[in-house]
Amino acid sequence: MKCVLVTVGTTSFDDLIACVSAHDTLQIIKGLGYSRLVLQIGRGKVVPEPFSTESFALDVYRYKDSLEEDLQKADLVISHAGAGSCLETLEKRKPLVVVVNEKLMNNHQLELAKQLYKDGHLFYCTCRVRTCPEQASPLLLLLRSAKILQC
Repeated sequence: MKCVLVTVGTTSFDDLIACVSAHDTLQIIKGLGYSRLVLQIGRGKVVPEPFSTESFALDVYRYKDSLEEDLQKADLVISHAGAGSCLETLEKRKPLVVVVNEKLMNNHQLELAKQLYKDGHLFYCTCRVRTCPEQASPLLLLLRSAKILQC
């Protein structure tokens, strides 16, 4: 059972949670061969409804004392650009897509994501909300095209 873990740490990043739990994104994740999506939503207001079918499961939680077990089980991690989350994932040698929260002031997350990308450790993007249905968010485009996601 291939698994995607999404983590926002102790913050809230509703745009990311809304984007990865959207129908279009779930279809792409399923199409890439993943059968489980685990969302760690932190303090967010967006709380997707967990569900389970014969071929796919969505699990949601706010916090755990440690992400160790979820990281171990994950085949792909989609994370906010917090240094702790990035480094913990990279230590586990998991494929990582970092989504930069553009709403943060003095966005140090972008600097970290750019440098880790430049060093060949991850892919990064934003999850700008689509302005019309025909426009895909940068995260959706990355999920559709990145070879790292098809492991």
